[in-house]
Amino acid sequence: MADRDSGIVDITISFLLGTATGFILGILFAPASGEETRKKIQESAAKTGDKAKESYEKIAKEAEKGIKVVKEKTHEGIDSIKDFVEKKKQEISKKAAEIPAPEEEKK
Repeated sequence: MADRDSGIVDITISFLLGTATGFILGILFAPASGEETRKKIQESAAKTGDKAKESYEKIAKEAEKGIKVVKEKTHEGIDSIKDFVEKKKQEISKKAAEIPAPEEEKK
């Protein structure tokens, strides 16, 4: 699961960086004044930052859900193991009670 989350993060970051780079290059090569260009770059950077924050929050929520599921499954597994061990103890105790005690040695 961690590998999947890491892949999603890498893809998201790559996408956002590519989008920002393409936008900035488009603005730089478009005919506009320096002031207009700087303003567009600034707005683009703010939008990209907001998108990155939203993506991070989404990924963080998904990771929290995954961690919660893992914890629940772990507790279920531990409970199952405890039940199994308890049943085996009872079986062993029952079988031990059925075994006749050895007679004391005669002198």
